[in-house]
Amino acid sequence: MSRADREAAARRVLERRPPPVPPELHGDAVRLGARLLRRRRAALRLLWLVLLAGSVAFTVWALTVRPWVEPPSETTPPLTGWWLPGD
Repeated sequence: MSRADREAAARRVLERRPPPVPPELHGDAVRLGARLLRRRRAALRLLWLVLLAGSVAFTVWALTVRPWVEPPSETTPPLTGWWLPGD
C-alpha cells in the first residue's frame, strides 16, 4: 500500500458519518465523571489529613525528645571542688 493509498483510506474513514451515540451514554458519562471527581477529592483530603497528622506528630515528638540538645556526658565527672586557675 503506497502513501497515496493510505491517505485516501484515511480520508474515507474521516469523511464517514460518525455512528449515532446512544442517548443514555451522556448520563452514564456524567455520573461516572462525578464519581471519579468525588473519589479524587476524597483521596486528596485524606492525603492532606495524613500529612497534617504526620507533621503534628513530628512536632510533638521533637518538642518532647528535643533531638537537637546534646545529651549530658556520662564519662567525665563534673569538675566541682577542684582548684581551677583564675578562681
